[in-house]
Amino acid sequence: MEPSQVAIIGSGLIGRSWAMVFAAGGFKVKLYDIAQQQLTSALENIGKQMKELEESGFLKGTLSAEQQLALISICTDLKAAVEGATFIQECTPENLELKKKIFGQLDLIVGNTVILSSSTSCLLPSKLFTGLKHVKQCIVSHPVNPPYFVPLVEIVPHPETDPSTIERTYSLMKKIGQSPVKLNREIEGFVLNRLQYAVISEAWRLVGEGVISPTDLDLVMSDGLGMRYAFIGPLETMHLNAEGISNYCERYREGMRLVLNTFGSVPEFSGEIEQKINQAMSEKIPVVPKVLDARRKRRDEYLTGLAKLKKQMKSD
Repeated sequence: MEPSQVAIIGSGLIGRSWAMVFAAGGFKVKLYDIAQQQLTSALENIGKQMKELEESGFLKGTLSAEQQLALISICTDLKAAVEGATFIQECTPENLELKKKIFGQLDLIVGNTVILSSSTSCLLPSKLFTGLKHVKQCIVSHPVNPPYFVPLVEIVPHPETDPSTIERTYSLMKKIGQSPVKLNREIEGFVLNRLQYAVISEAWRLVGEGVISPTDLDLVMSDGLGMRYAFIGPLETMHLNAEGISNYCERYREGMRLVLNTFGSVPEFSGEIEQKINQAMSEKIPVVPKVLDARRKRRDEYLTGLAKLKKQMKSD
């Protein structure tokens, strides 16, 4: 039986990574963009990544890199790109008007069974999809950058999204090896970024108030909280750090409230503190494309190794 087909709209970093995820799952992928050269470069980049992953033993799926690459084709015609697709993942830049334009175009050419999904990290479904004829088939599937190495996907419905769209998207994400979570309703920042911004905000305040240096702040997370958060979340951490959640709250609620009441206002993320953090980070990792790319590659290798370890531990 022919594998199902998906369309990826946008061939940037997220679009390329989604294409690799779906190809690893055995899906035929049509990668769309407006510029042929951009698509050609994207396909070359995907092929190079797949080959490197195969050589290092980190390639996802049961197919070879060559077989996976053969599942991906490129297209500069939107109608041709989505023809035959059962799922469409939009990956254009984070610009509301641009995304609304794309979904307006898709709304005119898709049937009544295709799922229209966006990779947006912060635009609410109600802002993206309201007014579309196929709004019941619309959903946000927000990945973590980069989706190939970090499996979480936040599934966020529009108020009018049909429950079957949610369930089909959830099942699809599970099928291709991602870790989907369902949000019961839309909320600014979804869940991942609300948690992330809370950490960033307090990190910014602690550095700005001179409590700790930027590099030591990152160490608190990477060699402290991050060690356990790679395997269990904050609520399970509470549960295990006492005799259950209720016991944890009994022990620590007053201390938590005392600390939380000392938190400052939302930072501006600019000015002197920005310069201080930028200097520290730039000394550690110079803002030079070659250096940044090398650091990102190392990050992805670590994430791949961690994912492999987690998978092994779950199967034990």
